Amino acid sequence: MIIGIGSDLANIERIEKTLERFGDRFRNRVFTEVEQAKAERRADVAGTYAKRWAAKEACSKALGTGLRMGIAWKDMAVTNLNTGQPEMAVTGWAAERLAQMTPQGHSAKIHVTLTDDHPWAQAFVVIEAVPQP
Repeated sequence: MIIGIGSDLANIERIEKTLERFGDRFRNRVFTEVEQAKAERRADVAGTYAKRWAAKEACSKALGTGLRMGIAWKDMAVTNLNTGQPEMAVTGWAAERLAQMTPQGHSAKIHVTLTDDHPWAQAFVVIEAVPQP
């Protein structure tokens, strides 16, 4: 059963300008160390950050809160499996909200997909409640 859906579109050029203007202050406020390390290793640094920005926005929407209701940027983190598939991990208030919205007898699974076509980066997040055996 689906318990949350969110999507977001980010402008890669806007993220690039934000990185130029605010540098580490922006990176450290929004992205985890793992996310930063991944982005800084990529040829398209701004595009990588933009996709993760969009994923965090989409996740906050799927949680039904947006970013104005207490979720911190770093409470949502995008990592990648060895196959390259992105996955979303939540901590802090985002994890608390996820637990609140997950029906009893179920566990939550967050699905995330990322794409970009310059100048746009896009993310979709679907939260699924999976019955526990």
